[in-house]
Amino acid sequence: MRIGLYPGTFDPITLGHIDIIQRAMALVDRLVIGVAINRDKGPLFDLEERVAMVQAECAEIAARTGGEILVHPFENLLIDCARDVGAGVIVRGLRAVADFEYEFQMVGMNRALDSGVETVFLMADARRQAIASKLVKEIARLGGDVSKFVSPAVCAALVDRYA
Repeated sequence: MRIGLYPGTFDPITLGHIDIIQRAMALVDRLVIGVAINRDKGPLFDLEERVAMVQAECAEIAARTGGEILVHPFENLLIDCARDVGAGVIVRGLRAVADFEYEFQMVGMNRALDSGVETVFLMADARRQAIASKLVKEIARLGGDVSKFVSPAVCAALVDRYA
């Protein structure tokens, strides 16, 4: 079984994330969405909320593709999380060259820690390249319309949070 790990904070999950998840499902039999517990980032949504959002957004994708999507919170090293879930592949989404520079360093470190885990980069769809959770939160906080960037359920959660 080909198991992939797609890590992130998903605060909140966006249509850009969904795009990467859908395309990653074509590459693996099981995709584990690693929801990072990163206390330094001070997430808008707590871990339980982020996990629930990811589960809800991924249920239809799993049903449509026939693949398995699991949501796994983690706070340890990414490479240790990959080992914990049995992933042979880490899936990373790229939006721009700046993403690649950071990701390139991460791949080198992860390969030094465990050369048996590969990293696969998927470019965000051109229509989704500008979407970043940080920007979505800022737009929502200032009362802007984020419906082009997140699902209706996530949009409602953002509006509710900033109300």
